[in-house]
Amino acid sequence: MASSSANIWVMLGLGLAGILIMTRKLKKAIKPDFGAFILRLQLLPPPQPAPPKAPNPLTALTFAVSDLFDIEGYVTGFGNPDWVRTHEIAPKTASVVSNLVEGGATCVGKTIIDEMAYRLLIYSLSGENKHYGTPTNPGAPDRVPGGSCSGAAIAVAAKLVDFSVGVDTIGGVRLPAGFCGVIGFKASHGAISQSGTLPVSTTLDSIGCFAKDPNVLRRAMHIMMQLQFSTQRNPRNIIMADDCFELLKFPVHRLTQPVIRSTEKLYGRQVLRHENLGAYLASKVPSLSDLPNQKLNGVTNASALSQLGQVMQLILRYEFKENHEEWMKSVKPDLGFRAGLQEGHVVSDVELQKLYTIKNEMRTALTELLKDDGILVIPTFAEPPPKVGGKELASEIYLSRLFSLLSIASLSGCCQVAVPLGDHNNLPVSVSLIARHGCDRFLLDTLQIMYSSLLEDRDTALMSKSTSNTISQGTSAEIAKEKGNQAFKDKQWQKAIGFYSEAIKFNGNNATYYSNRAAAYLELGSFVQAEADCTKAINFDRKNVKAFLRRGTAREMLGYYKEAIEDFRYALVLEPTNKRASVSAERLKNLFQ
Repeated sequence: MASSSANIWVMLGLGLAGILIMTRKLKKAIKPDFGAFILRLQLLPPPQPAPPKAPNPLTALTFAVSDLFDIEGYVTGFGNPDWVRTHEIAPKTASVVSNLVEGGATCVGKTIIDEMAYRLLIYSLSGENKHYGTPTNPGAPDRVPGGSCSGAAIAVAAKLVDFSVGVDTIGGVRLPAGFCGVIGFKASHGAISQSGTLPVSTTLDSIGCFAKDPNVLRRAMHIMMQLQFSTQRNPRNIIMADDCFELLKFPVHRLTQPVIRSTEKLYGRQVLRHENLGAYLASKVPSLSDLPNQKLNGVTNASALSQLGQVMQLILRYEFKENHEEWMKSVKPDLGFRAGLQEGHVVSDVELQKLYTIKNEMRTALTELLKDDGILVIPTFAEPPPKVGGKELASEIYLSRLFSLLSIASLSGCCQVAVPLGDHNNLPVSVSLIARHGCDRFLLDTLQIMYSSLLEDRDTALMSKSTSNTISQGTSAEIAKEKGNQAFKDKQWQKAIGFYSEAIKFNGNNATYYSNRAAAYLELGSFVQAEADCTKAINFDRKNVKAFLRRGTAREMLGYYKEAIEDFRYALVLEPTNKRASVSAERLKNLFQ
């Protein structure tokens, strides 16, 4: 009996030791930078201009670039050690990287990509790289981060940089952005110079950007595209692609309801309409009917969206071979996808012409649908990110759904932004907004306008589900306010705005909620909204010193100097020892009176 008890204790001890060993292994598996970086470096911006000139627009921001962009003095790795071994160091930095550094941002490194950014096959769909490993998805460590620019998405998701830059060929920015829960913007094809960027597929490649904050994204994209800031304009049509949402394998309302509510609140119900996108494209892209069904990834499907996904893959396969087959034949590198590339369907000259005709018809169709002021709404992906090594990556239906959605913007060359909308069952979900080719500024403006509202309506749905009906309106408002305060402390300005807006919904007569939201708007540079919120706060409480100070700041930034002086002076009346009010009032008085 004693021997039996001893055996039990030995077994328990061995079991606990095993658990401890496995726990240590798991901890070691996640690198400090989540495996995002393949090379650390530093490109410093030029000195700030002397006053009264404005500071550089990207001052104090850090960024990383995918290992597709040349940086002077380094070999551009292309995700493959044989490529590094057989290529010289870059003599010049890629133009898009130089522009960002000149704009005031600091480049801190290169991030991992799929091997040669070739995302056609299952191997590279997940964001894996057999040579350098699979970086860890910060929000869902057991799930794949998505490819091809997985490291760039992770660097932003893990808050290692403020923004990052990648290349989107058939989803290389959009998919990892969605899987990692960050914003991912694919620019219109040709909108940003690709000088100093390794080509994957010449007619599909587009530069893209990752960020958590739409204001940071907008500033970075304006520099990348060499745009001048201008007045924002509103969309006249927001089109829900109903058949695309039917592909979802999680509740449709998780994506559609925030968009519908935000649209009605911001623009009115009349701008929202629904469309069967597949039927529309089938009628507007006649060359699809001339193309024989191809079997890629085991899928043959005559539906328009599925056919477009196959067209995209055929173009990618053909152009990738055109760009790199000679090198592969001469070097014979160790490639994870060589067999699939060689065994793939050979595109004839006649077929190739049909494929490019479909691309041209796609751009015309989307231009006709969206015009200069329309936004198309689709899911970023149909199913949440699979587990690392999961069977979903071998599923023919999974791949068909995924490529159907990604092909819309890739084939038409349109700009698209993937917007994170929280999670479902602890896995990220994402919705995408598409504008016609060349309307990048308009899409960035629309994102800037809608983002806070989308988060607000997302959080409203989540809060209403998780909060008991017995909790009073006042208590619910205070809960939302405290969440907003915590988000503000964490410098998550957009998230703070969402929670403060939620508090205002529960109690619209509380000056503190408006004043706090104004503080978050000021951090984002949204001075008009900040002034409006402060005015509401003051209307409810004429003794709210912070509201007067914040409104004074907003008015100063808007150029309303006389009114700003009045606000700072009134704050001094309420609080005579307030140094900020005293200094601000005196400074403006000396300058403008």
